[in-house]
Amino acid sequence: MPAANRVYAESSASLMTAELGVFNQAVLGGSIEEVAVETIGGVPYLTFNAAELSEQAVRYLSNLSSIFALFRLAEDGGLYPVPLTKLDRLDDDLLTIQKYAGKTNEHFTKMLLNATIMSTASPEAMIERTLRVFDPMCGRGTTLNQALMYGYDAFGVDIDHKDFEAYSGFLRTWLQRKRVKHTIDAGPVRRDRKLLGHRFEATLGLSREEYKAGEKRQITLVNADTLASEDFFPAARFDVVVTDAPYGVQHGSRNAGGLSRSPLSLLEDAVPVWARLLRPGGAIGISWNTFVADREKAVEVLAGHGLEVFDDGPYRGFRHRVDQSIMRDIIIARKPL
Repeated sequence: MPAANRVYAESSASLMTAELGVFNQAVLGGSIEEVAVETIGGVPYLTFNAAELSEQAVRYLSNLSSIFALFRLAEDGGLYPVPLTKLDRLDDDLLTIQKYAGKTNEHFTKMLLNATIMSTASPEAMIERTLRVFDPMCGRGTTLNQALMYGYDAFGVDIDHKDFEAYSGFLRTWLQRKRVKHTIDAGPVRRDRKLLGHRFEATLGLSREEYKAGEKRQITLVNADTLASEDFFPAARFDVVVTDAPYGVQHGSRNAGGLSRSPLSLLEDAVPVWARLLRPGGAIGISWNTFVADREKAVEVLAGHGLEVFDDGPYRGFRHRVDQSIMRDIIIARKPL
């Protein structure tokens, strides 16, 4: 892609190979074979063999995180375009317009969401129905924006009030500027005269016609500790829980000692909370910095709370370097039915 982040682009081929492997296991029936990176006419391509690509298979492939175009490679060396059918329902500047230090690459966020959906008990739901996506440490909303882009309902919690104000302000302005039909409800959340947090909720139509017909999408943002998520959302509410854990500088929960800096201690406290909010058969996808917590220990935390961890095959292909201090990986686990 012309505007691709250079550092992420260096890893994108290997990352999308792993992502394609997850899709292949979940919804493509193992029909994708011999995946490789090849240079054709000076341009790097991800190539694969498939006896045939059904219309439904193309729908899935169209939503791979870093896909730019899909071609059929003929025996004469010619490239014949295969039209993409993306889920995208809104303008892509919803994902790209925000610029700030520490923003997670939007292609990576899409890949994490995709792989997590593919790991649920109903991966075909990705293109068949409206999913409910929850990010329990949502920051300034990259995951929530991607969920909205897919036409899903999005829910997030974050402890940082500045991030809460920045994202709710951005979303309010974006909806107005794009003339998206919507309503907004915002304010403090209290129970028994005690302040639990602050909530921002927008109800919107992906088109004017859908809004008039009552077909609306919801995005809810809460400013609170992630460990208090159950104060705001009912049990078994979400299809997937997807979050990009902060990389060892500060984390999304407070304890008696202050702001937690250990991702493992955060996960140990938070995973049971997140799991209770997840529907049976739903999946949790977490990215984190392996320099501050190794994979085996993260697997132990998730498995120790009764989740089925995916820890082989393509799921071992997501590790990649972000910078000198961050080696990022993904871990995904499913809640038993």
